Amino acid sequence: MKSFIVASLLAAASSVLAAPAPMPTPPGIPTAANAKTQLASLTVKAYVDDGKYERDLFPTWITISGTCNTREYVLKRDGTNVVTDSACTSTSGTWASPYDGGVWTAASDVDIDHMVPLKNAWVSGANAWTTSKRQQFANDINSPQLWAVTDNVNQSKSDQSPDAWKPPLTSFYCTYAKAWVQVKYTWALTITSAEKSALTSMLNTC
Repeated sequence: MKSFIVASLLAAASSVLAAPAPMPTPPGIPTAANAKTQLASLTVKAYVDDGKYERDLFPTWITISGTCNTREYVLKRDGTNVVTDSACTSTSGTWASPYDGGVWTAASDVDIDHMVPLKNAWVSGANAWTTSKRQQFANDINSPQLWAVTDNVNQSKSDQSPDAWKPPLTSFYCTYAKAWVQVKYTWALTITSAEKSALTSMLNTC
């Protein structure tokens, strides 16, 4: 009997160790119903690209707390068992990328993605903001704007909206669309008709 109990405990421990890393959940993700309501209220218009966008117009990363900048803050928030040094640099931990399901143990494999890319924000209204407001947007930890994701997936997304790029995991379409809409709504940014159509389809997967 004792050997059976020990074997059962070992099997249980093994299943716990094999459990997938939890997916991060940034703050402020609305329900699907609320996201649909928000989407319906957004102004639909063509993007206005004045050719003056520069990433430096959206200053990143800023100090959030102590020695931790925005990137390190999100790595700690979205990672599991994250260890940092005195400079708040992540020296170890585990990060599960919700876009593609990748799991990483080196922070260098993880990018912090802006759900609504900075260039997309620029052409949908942020070009009229002050630099201070653009800095707030680029470092917004209070809405679902910042996500720890696989670096090359983030690079594949670049500055594209959901009508041109969607996350590899179709199971994440619902959350991705809800987060995108929330950010656009919070910051009163416009959307295109193609963007609205893509978001509507993605929200219908919820």
